[in-house]
Amino acid sequence: MQVSARASGRRWIAAGAPELAPVHDLATARETIERYVPRDEAQAGARAFVLDWIDAHPDALLRTCLAGHLTSSALVLDAAGERALLTLHAKLQRWLQLGGHCDGDANLAGSALRECTEESGIEGLAIDPDVIDLDCHRIPARPGEPEHWHLDARFLVRAPRGAVATLSAESKELHWFRADELGKIETDDSVRRLFALASADRHARAT
Repeated sequence: MQVSARASGRRWIAAGAPELAPVHDLATARETIERYVPRDEAQAGARAFVLDWIDAHPDALLRTCLAGHLTSSALVLDAAGERALLTLHAKLQRWLQLGGHCDGDANLAGSALRECTEESGIEGLAIDPDVIDLDCHRIPARPGEPEHWHLDARFLVRAPRGAVATLSAESKELHWFRADELGKIETDDSVRRLFALASADRHARAT
């Protein structure tokens, strides 16, 4: 089993580990969301919204659930935990964390890690399987696609030392950013929130 742990206790699970294998039972996704302990009222509300959505939509993992569906993403940190990799989304024209649709996979951490690997081109990424944030947001309507919800479960991913990102068709650009550089780019509050969480986590585990 490809699992490592820091002295702090955070787990980092590498691609190929059994814990990250695809699962097609929506109950697995629900269990992952249930385990998440919200840090404030806003996150408690997001958690309740996602759980209610899962209960009301048996196809919540699929894009064919046109009202909205689960997605998974992650903030990819460099080995030192000082910078994070963002993608300039080709359609939204904003710098965002990596991730995307689950497409039927109820293993939310596994789905997030696969998306991050595909979008970054970095081999050897590892993910902590615990959700650190939930974000429920509306996606604008496009030709052939109505306005709908993305219910995003978010994680932390760690890159190996010396990792070099490779641009894919999913992105216009990829770049490593420090938290103090976010004011210079077009992004959104949920990305700033992820950076703040990662920074607080790093400092807490250093003490």
